[in-house]
Amino acid sequence: MSTPTILYIEDDQTSAQLVRFLMERQGYAFQHASDGRAGLELARSLRPDVIILDVLLPLLDGFQVLEALHADAETARIQVLMLTGKTQSSDIVKALAIGANDYLLKPFQPAELTARVNKLLRSRA
Repeated sequence: MSTPTILYIEDDQTSAQLVRFLMERQGYAFQHASDGRAGLELARSLRPDVIILDVLLPLLDGFQVLEALHADAETARIQVLMLTGKTQSSDIVKALAIGANDYLLKPFQPAELTARVNKLLRSRA
């Protein structure tokens, strides 16, 4: 079995460094994109096992990225965890309706993020 690949689409470098550390500590390959457009392109070329996706991004927001991922047969089955500071229930409902597999609010507990990513890796079909 190959090493799982995690793609984090996040414009905040501090968050990206923390998540990189957490995912690499789990033994996962890690890629990062700092805007929605680059993240979508990387998702299409890499086909990661899990995408961790912020909502507030330059160029394309996380909702637009999520919609584009699910509109493309090549990326529609990638597990997506929204990791964002958008706490409104309407944002959570929107993300889940578009196709997010999970939603975690910032600030997050590192152990919880790791557990949720591990769960998504186990549940992919």
